[in-house]
Amino acid sequence: MVRSRWVRAWILALLVLLLAALTGGCGSSEAPTDLCAPPGVGSASAVPTNLDAAAAAAGEDRFTTATTTPLDQIDVTALGLLKPGTISVGTLSDAPPSICVDASGTFTGFDNELLRAIADKLGLQVEFSGTEFVGLLSQVANKRFDVGSSSITTTDERRRTVGFTNGYDFGYFSLVVPNNGAVKGFSDLSADTRIGVVQGTVQDDYVVNTLGLDPVKFPDYNTAYANLKSGQIDAWVAPSQQAEGAIKPGDPTSIVQNTFSLNNFVGWAVNKNNQPLIDALNSGLDAVIADGTWAKLYSEWVPRQLPEGWKPGSKAAPEPQLPDFAALAAEHAAENPNAAPAQEKSTLTQLRETFFDWSLYRQAIPDLLKTGLPNTVILALTSGVVGTVVGMLLAIAGLSRTRWLRWPARVYTDVFRGLPAVVIILIVGLGIGPVVKGITGNNPYWLGAAALALLAAAYIGEIFRSGIQSVDPGQLEAARAIGFSHRRAMNLVVIPQGVRRVLPALMNQFISLIKDSSLIYFLGLLATQRELFAVGRDLNAQTGNLSPLVAAGLFYLVLTIPLTHLVNYIDRRLRTGKSDTSGTLDPLDQAIVVERG
Repeated sequence: MVRSRWVRAWILALLVLLLAALTGGCGSSEAPTDLCAPPGVGSASAVPTNLDAAAAAAGEDRFTTATTTPLDQIDVTALGLLKPGTISVGTLSDAPPSICVDASGTFTGFDNELLRAIADKLGLQVEFSGTEFVGLLSQVANKRFDVGSSSITTTDERRRTVGFTNGYDFGYFSLVVPNNGAVKGFSDLSADTRIGVVQGTVQDDYVVNTLGLDPVKFPDYNTAYANLKSGQIDAWVAPSQQAEGAIKPGDPTSIVQNTFSLNNFVGWAVNKNNQPLIDALNSGLDAVIADGTWAKLYSEWVPRQLPEGWKPGSKAAPEPQLPDFAALAAEHAAENPNAAPAQEKSTLTQLRETFFDWSLYRQAIPDLLKTGLPNTVILALTSGVVGTVVGMLLAIAGLSRTRWLRWPARVYTDVFRGLPAVVIILIVGLGIGPVVKGITGNNPYWLGAAALALLAAAYIGEIFRSGIQSVDPGQLEAARAIGFSHRRAMNLVVIPQGVRRVLPALMNQFISLIKDSSLIYFLGLLATQRELFAVGRDLNAQTGNLSPLVAAGLFYLVLTIPLTHLVNYIDRRLRTGKSDTSGTLDPLDQAIVVERG
């Protein structure tokens, strides 16, 4: 009874917390800043004055094409698209204003809006799917996507994996450090400095191969910046736009230096063998530069002065007509010459605003309910049911007296239990995906569920096997003694008892599946297919705040806490049996007792 009250209290507390978030709660009354919205020319910036001159020395541009094919000569039926008439694009959701998901769940940002404009010129549609940068180039190379759009800085190493279009943007990146710290520039970084980067980015490559240092690698920009603010790292090397967007007034950090190389412009990634698509995108890029679309989008989304010697598109493309961003930046600075710097926030204030912004809880919950929760439940249930069936077959095969069944089951179990979950998901999604794309429509959602099921089957098979082997051998012998065959004795006597004994462990495995469903995002999903963690992370990217991830965590608790206590209840019932609370005998038994008396 006490345990039951405690469970109800837990659920009630979570529901109250969700209700408080929906109705306003307490905390900051300021509307959260939407980083995934075009900031406009009001945020214009000039070329940084603190540019690292040595690192920014211009290398020879060996890749920009001299000219492009006229648009009317492009055959859109010969572009090798995965879906005729549609460019399938893998992109990210966590790097505004370049690439992100807005409040309506639409993939947008400068890179993606520019790609939409180019597709319009070519008479094509665009379908965006969210993925992780660490696997994006491989997904383009393996034809999971036609194009990778993620402010990808071109490097010689990356060109060995994929092809690139001409440049549509340039790649400053910034050194962000705590205020009044010892690091004042790139030259101050040393082996003793904990340098944060996002794994797989050009900043990662720069720190490792140019500076010769070992960085701390993070999965996304917001996590890296949160670690810098909390003092877990000493410096953060990031794309300048993401760095400028992340730093809020009152934050204890600042950009101390920038660097740039003309040879490493930003382009879209395309399969190396699909030159027709590369040529078509280059033609479209020159066309949107010529008609002013590039300048319009650039001024809306990323208004900053172009570095000397660089322009977008081919070498034959016209110079874009842009506002004088340097003058606008100076004008904005002159409007408030005596503006006092924002007061630095205390650690507790930063903690409260970063994790417990109630307005963001309220903003996150509708999407978490509408999109994240159904997808998480679908993925967990599907993989759980399939994993249980396959796991039982593995357990039976593993106990078989036939080695041709026993050995494959053991190999399967060892392999799938030994590999990390994300590796299995990538192998299934990227390896099997191209083979079955005619069935799946090149949509990896159900392949992700299948990968989770295969992973769960290895663990569930071992759970079943241990439960079956825990049944006393006398049960099998007794069943054989009354005439059952070995198979019938196992199916009717031993296996049912073994399954009952491992029900708590099976429920624990299902709880793990609920949390592992977040790894499906590595395969690239549509905005409508995001699970709880992905929805929370996308809003985290829009606002630069971690409160949406905490809100997603509350939903995981709502799912897993009742299951956890259901496991405990099942375990207790199996060990103690059902208690007799009636206090009386069955009427027939009572009559027998009376008659005998």
